[in-house]
Amino acid sequence: MQKSDAEPDPKNADADIDVYGWVLEHRTVDEEAVAAGTGLDPVDVCRSVERLRASRLLHVSPADPSVAFAVAPDTAAEQLVAPLEARIRDQQREISSIREDLGRFLPHYLGRRSTGESLEVLASLEDVRGALNRASLNCATEMLSSQPGGGSRVPEAMQEALRRDETMLERGISIRTLYHHTARFNGPSQAYVAATSALGAQYRTAHELFGRLIAFDRELAFIPVADGSWGAVVIREPSTVAYLCSIFDQTWDLASPFSAAAGQGLEEVAREIHETIIRLLGAGLKDEAIARRLGMSLRTARRHIADIMQELGAGSRFQAGVAAAARGLLDRGPDTEQADEAEEGGAVAPS
Repeated sequence: MQKSDAEPDPKNADADIDVYGWVLEHRTVDEEAVAAGTGLDPVDVCRSVERLRASRLLHVSPADPSVAFAVAPDTAAEQLVAPLEARIRDQQREISSIREDLGRFLPHYLGRRSTGESLEVLASLEDVRGALNRASLNCATEMLSSQPGGGSRVPEAMQEALRRDETMLERGISIRTLYHHTARFNGPSQAYVAATSALGAQYRTAHELFGRLIAFDRELAFIPVADGSWGAVVIREPSTVAYLCSIFDQTWDLASPFSAAAGQGLEEVAREIHETIIRLLGAGLKDEAIARRLGMSLRTARRHIADIMQELGAGSRFQAGVAAAARGLLDRGPDTEQADEAEEGGAVAPS
């Protein structure tokens, strides 16, 4: 039946089916005959016939209004859908016309940047998404990305990214992505990695990442703006892009392959996270900075810190640092000097 603003009445739906079946067999909409055959009230029969005619399911003979024929549902649907499809085609032509008209201004917009200009700041999230989509479509060989905070990604956003990455992988584009170790404990991240890995994408995780980065063909790179907003900086200068990709490659070589198996490698990852938190505590980082460095929520970071302090038998950060140093735990990883300086000024941009 045709949709209306009100919810359909189940009783009406049942009555319409009964009337439709009667007309299909007897080819009449005589109210008294239909009422007697279906057990419906004549008034309800009249209303049902009106609804069925509006839905193109009944065709009443112009020569005899009591004679009617039941129309096949797919035929009725075609009659109702045809004008909708015509409007859709008109709207598609209008969309194409708008894009063509506004496309004439694109050379002027791009022309505002000189050929030597290598940086562009995108202030809005819409501009960032548009630029990323264009870069994905134009990518020819490789996409590299560093995505801090992989353990807290939103499933809806990951579905959108999955469709984009699947399209690139089907074109033969190489995709390599770095996550924090915490992504291994996140169900949506595990499903995402499993789906795209089957198509050829590669994923690795590290306990610490240098920041957010998306690079295409080692020619174009996106990094977050420093104010912590949803904006991004687009970099085209070859030496800068090459430098950023080199940092990615070094981190990639030291990172661990993301295992799709739920238990494989998680014990080693958990130990590495544990030891890293101890080093960061020894370096004097605050809880917020530790959480950002390891890509986990503040609540999770504080839970780890509480467990560590209990394990070390420490009642304060200072005591924990002394106990960790006495056990040689602060000498197991890389130097963490100047750690908090970078963290307090770092911004997180959207993935």
